Amino acid sequence: MYCDLFKLTLEPFTLSPDPDFLYLSKAHARAKAYMETTVWLTDGFVVITGEIGCGKTTLIETFLHEHEQRSDIVIAQISQTQVSSTEFLQAVLVQFGLKPFQMKKAELLASINEFIIEQYSQNRKILLIVDEAQNLSKKVLEEIRMLSGIETKKKKVLRIVLAGQPELNEKLDAPELEQLAQRVRLRFHLPALSRAEMQAYILHRLEVAGSQGREIFLNGTFDVLFRYTGGVPRLINILCDTAMLAAFNAGRDTVQLEDVRAAIEELRWVEYGARTGLRPMRARPEDDREIDETSADDSAPVPYARVVLAIGGRTISSHPLYLGRMVIGRSRANDLQIDSGYISRHHCQIITTENVCVIEELNSTNGVLVHGKRVRSHRLMDGDIVTLGQHKLLYFDERTRPPGSEEFGTTRVLDDASIGISADPGEED
Repeated sequence: MYCDLFKLTLEPFTLSPDPDFLYLSKAHARAKAYMETTVWLTDGFVVITGEIGCGKTTLIETFLHEHEQRSDIVIAQISQTQVSSTEFLQAVLVQFGLKPFQMKKAELLASINEFIIEQYSQNRKILLIVDEAQNLSKKVLEEIRMLSGIETKKKKVLRIVLAGQPELNEKLDAPELEQLAQRVRLRFHLPALSRAEMQAYILHRLEVAGSQGREIFLNGTFDVLFRYTGGVPRLINILCDTAMLAAFNAGRDTVQLEDVRAAIEELRWVEYGARTGLRPMRARPEDDREIDETSADDSAPVPYARVVLAIGGRTISSHPLYLGRMVIGRSRANDLQIDSGYISRHHCQIITTENVCVIEELNSTNGVLVHGKRVRSHRLMDGDIVTLGQHKLLYFDERTRPPGSEEFGTTRVLDDASIGISADPGEED
């Protein structure tokens, strides 16, 4: 309706999950990278959660779009999740191109098992993606656990992505689903956009729609847009679209503050925090900005441990480890990026709990070595030296180190001779 006035070729704020409009914030890039791990991890099982409208379905559609031409991947996508366990198994087989509606449950399970093993024997990767997974009953989730166990003599062969609202995490954490939770390899929560990310998101969608850098939303509108949307992409789309209609009705080819306020009044919205009880995130800790140390919060969380990154005996950086997961690799989407040809895109991860930190290799080319020995999974101990290609990670555990012990990365020498490693790892292709 308003495209001609704004000199756009597409409507920029439609609610359909169009991959062409995907904006990859750092969090969205990480979630997408985690989904991609299912392709190259034989036991890939990923859970992506996020509030309503945060972009989970768009990520899935983008992932499917990028892989739809690959003949070595077979994907079953399930979006209708308010179903019984039998209906769910039927839906999976329908996605695989079969007609299962006269089958009993035992036949359904046998057919799925036979199909997956047959595809695996033809060197195809089989992936099950379930959107809106928070609606799945515990019986259906148990069926998914059983499907995740389908294996050949050497490896599991079904990769799984579950995407849903935060209630999905609550279900997975229930005691009766502990076996399923233990199968999950990666779990990530997709937050709303920060204030800076929201502005970049809006400008990105306008650019895709043909703005060619022209200013359409005036600078004074973004703070109000953020207060009323909380950085939730779906709400951003609704409010921006309505504001553009308000500007169109007024005959303006730019959206001014009065147009945004008119849209808010038409939608009868109150501020996001008042509607939800949640405070929008103005900025993320990793955003580039100056920090006033005199106003630091004394209640800030204390790290459980820390890793120091070094190469050739020279310390590069130091990274605290809090509860959760740190993914390390060459891609910018990682929590810790190591820009080196010896490092795989997603090389390894460190999982931190209250009691322990564990480093896990993510099917990298050059592997993870602890004190010169290659490991798949290793419980880190204070003073461990981890080799990643040409780089070293020195691990310090705050839970076990005595007060006043050496500062991180200031006196410890990290060179090959100090740990007896002389092998030169093969460079990543």
